[in-house]
Amino acid sequence: MQRRLSWLCIGIAVAMIIILFVSSSQTYEQQSMTSGLDRLLANKPFEKQLSAISFHYAGSEISIAAKGYSSFVEFFIRKGAHFFSYALMAFSLFVGFSAFIKRSWLVLSLSAGIPLAYAAFDEFHQMLTGGRTPLVQDVILDFVGALFGIVLAYLLVRWLIKKDKASVTD
Repeated sequence: MQRRLSWLCIGIAVAMIIILFVSSSQTYEQQSMTSGLDRLLANKPFEKQLSAISFHYAGSEISIAAKGYSSFVEFFIRKGAHFFSYALMAFSLFVGFSAFIKRSWLVLSLSAGIPLAYAAFDEFHQMLTGGRTPLVQDVILDFVGALFGIVLAYLLVRWLIKKDKASVTD
């Protein structure tokens, strides 16, 4: 059962890599959600509260005033997708490798290193795609997402081990 779960997790990580590759092959225009957000959020919920948010990311101002309401919301959706897709990839790798590799430093290194290397490759791939901008900041965001996934996976694995040991002693 544990080996099947491990292979499933590794499969999820591979699926994430494929999904990210396909996504990076698309231009910004092909991926843009702004027209859909314009319709879905036509009454601009929370616009007043969100208007107070302004910061710089990769040399550009991120605010409703600078980007417009829908583009501002889309920015957070896109960056959230970056963060959580790499979190899922690293989580899956950590859980998957934990069943096969007994050296925790190696599990950690692979679970962090593969997403980091892929994040760098993904940004390079975006450089080759029209209408896309490769950003070092996105590699950092992806890696932070991967570390978040690893922490969650580590806590889950520790909890399952603790739970398993407790059920043996009962």
